[in-house]
Amino acid sequence: MARDPWWRGRRGEWWVVAQFALFALVALGPRTLPGWLRIPDALGVRAAGVALLAAGFLLMLAGILKIGAKLTALPRPVDGAVLIVKGPYRIVRHPMYAGAILMAFGWAPLSGGWLTLGYAAILFVFFDLKTRREERWLCERFPDYAAYRERVRKLIPFIY
Repeated sequence: MARDPWWRGRRGEWWVVAQFALFALVALGPRTLPGWLRIPDALGVRAAGVALLAAGFLLMLAGILKIGAKLTALPRPVDGAVLIVKGPYRIVRHPMYAGAILMAFGWAPLSGGWLTLGYAAILFVFFDLKTRREERWLCERFPDYAAYRERVRKLIPFIY
């Protein structure tokens, strides 16, 4: 059976294109506007940034390692996927997205730009929207997903 071309987006390809564009914006976008103050370069602010970056990286890595060979950037589950509810998936349903969000919020104070903080907020909203689509596909594929969704928070462990 022939697959649809990627540009038709039947497996969520456009979500991935937008995701990587947002990653580039967070990493490389303008940090501030002329006349704007920068985020203070205080030790505590930098330490918070490093802590968020490290926590986000570890959460993302744990999600990647737990999912293993079935890892895909596409929101539609791959054939043969199984529902994973252990490891980092016990504390958040989307640990890789949560990790990326934490890393973006950690990068903002390290880069010194208030705009980067705004980009991180946009990334959060984007992942919230992407997970809505992804979770519809997950509910179709896994009958137990609805109960899992009731027990575990979506993007911010124990909170949201």
